[in-house]
Amino acid sequence: MKNVFVYCEVTEEKRIAEVSLELLSKGRKLAETLGVKLEAVVLTDQAGDTLDTIQEFGVDVIHLAESKELFPYRTLPHFRVVHTIFEKEQPEIALFGATSVGRDLAPRIASALRCGLTADCTSLEIGDHVDNKTGKEYKNMLYQIRPAFGGNIIATIVNPETRPQMATVREGVMKLEKADKKKIAEIKNYKVEEILKPEDLVISIIERHIEPQKVNLKGAGIIVSGGYGVGSKENFKLLYDLAAVLGGEVAATRAAVDAGYAEHERQVGQTGVTVRPKLYIACGISGAVQHRAGMDQSAKIISINTDPNAPINAIADYAVTGDLMEVLPKMIAYYKKYSK
Repeated sequence: MKNVFVYCEVTEEKRIAEVSLELLSKGRKLAETLGVKLEAVVLTDQAGDTLDTIQEFGVDVIHLAESKELFPYRTLPHFRVVHTIFEKEQPEIALFGATSVGRDLAPRIASALRCGLTADCTSLEIGDHVDNKTGKEYKNMLYQIRPAFGGNIIATIVNPETRPQMATVREGVMKLEKADKKKIAEIKNYKVEEILKPEDLVISIIERHIEPQKVNLKGAGIIVSGGYGVGSKENFKLLYDLAAVLGGEVAATRAAVDAGYAEHERQVGQTGVTVRPKLYIACGISGAVQHRAGMDQSAKIISINTDPNAPINAIADYAVTGDLMEVLPKMIAYYKKYSK
């Protein structure tokens, strides 16, 4: 069919995961570039309002499978249904969120279809490719772009011979944009009981315990982030004080998390969360490419560092050269004094 497919993950709250909506936004642009349709795959027990949400993103076709066996997520039933849909529809491109579900499901689909899969992409583009060995030219390939070798290089990966071209993308990497005009998508229903086999149901869920999310960095408009240069867990208290008066959240680099200064759920960067706040205050952060990959799309960036040549200053809108222990208390005091 040569179309672009997006697997739409259904959350515990029976909503489409935000990363899936971001991929629908990107998928629509890829489909428009290729002149093909955008198609969504939804597996759940009851679709409810999720289909209305999906149609706001310009989807042409929704592949819908509803069954009590499909919620909550289990690997084997989901794999069987998605694999069946892909075998029938023959997508050109298939995109999954790099969530625990996507990272479990996408490699199994790729293995079964004997095609390539690029994990944790930071960008997806359409372009042409020439094989350096054979000289063969491939038109309209999916450029799957991601950091490699610990973030020291940016790799562009293509799958010239196999289909679909598959990729997983982390939440927050793609910009969430609804279509200018809502489409009424064609809905293709699948009879799950006719697709599933007895061996797909060998695992049943007896009991579930879900820990609620404590930190919402993606939803924060202001983020005060600290690096290894903050110096200690005790010094991080100043970041919490500043975040409190600004109404923001506290984040950290991987180095700061590894040093025990902050919890892992606060980690921003290539191996953490990708954020796009209105204001990002980087405290004691050198600005390694691995961290910048997770925050360089922030609307405004303020860097506070003792090193005037720190790499973070290259992308900062404002760079403050000074000691955090002197700068932050002044920022807190002035904000309290002059804010209403």
